[in-house]
Amino acid sequence: MASNFIDYVKFFGKSGAGGAGSVHFRREKHVPLGGPDGGDGGRGGHIILKGNSQQWTLLHLKYRKHIRADGGGNGGAQNSFGANGSDIILEVPIGTIARDAETGEKLLEILADGETKILLNGGRGGQGNSHYKTATNQAPAYAQPGEEAIEKAVILELKLLADVGLVGFPNAGKSTLLAAMSAAKPEIADYPFTTLTPNLGVVAYREDRSFVMADIPGIIEGAAEGKGLGTRFLRHIERNSILLFLVSADADDIFKEYSILLKELKKHNPELLDKKRVLAISKSDLLDDELKIEISATLTTVSHLYISSWNAQGFVSLKDAIWGYLN
Repeated sequence: MASNFIDYVKFFGKSGAGGAGSVHFRREKHVPLGGPDGGDGGRGGHIILKGNSQQWTLLHLKYRKHIRADGGGNGGAQNSFGANGSDIILEVPIGTIARDAETGEKLLEILADGETKILLNGGRGGQGNSHYKTATNQAPAYAQPGEEAIEKAVILELKLLADVGLVGFPNAGKSTLLAAMSAAKPEIADYPFTTLTPNLGVVAYREDRSFVMADIPGIIEGAAEGKGLGTRFLRHIERNSILLFLVSADADDIFKEYSILLKELKKHNPELLDKKRVLAISKSDLLDDELKIEISATLTTVSHLYISSWNAQGFVSLKDAIWGYLN
């Protein structure tokens, strides 16, 4: 079944051109030599992005390959202004970035519900000839044309906004942890790449406080070069305040797996290593105290704790650690 989570779309956008100013002269029965009265052209329509906290995907824009705003109306006689072209407002999830598809330049970013930013400006309307009357030129026979439309191929990318990002290899137990700690219901199965789309869950904390956790699809060694699911979801990690690394207790070498994950993040974006991070060793119900001591001896330089989604072991300590970093 195709996923409804779409975090990348590309379209060709064109704002509206400005309307032309009018060249017209006042003509009335008792005013044989009336002056210029050509009105201004209307502004062309903008293409605008607006944040909507109820949306979490760009699916609704996936099949809109051409988005064009209306042009402004031309000015008329008796200083009548042309109508402005209708704006096109595209509602997008919070965390959406717009880029120039040709250069990759970042055009704008939507970070709040209801926030509106103009993606492509409509052309300004031209001035009518009434603006050009002077003492030496009482009958100007020219007016401004409207400004041209802006045409651009645009890419919209979505980066999820979450307090905590779950980072780990496929099958590390990220989806199981999210399901156990929140009301989210991600697909869970005992094989790699069960999670093909990011999942968000709200985790309740003490005294009605909460934070948002994101389950990012599993990273494998070489992800930064495009292996596995590649960099398709690595960008979502850039938004998270805290990175929660998850390594399974049955891994052959927990420190090595943690190091590989760090290396992939660094390759993708070195700034990710500046974020607060916690290592949680999942499936710890399989470990006795002696094994935990042995594992901790290999992780002396890493802040870590032991958890189990099966019996909620370590959940209180994990939530406390996360909340402490967030605040």
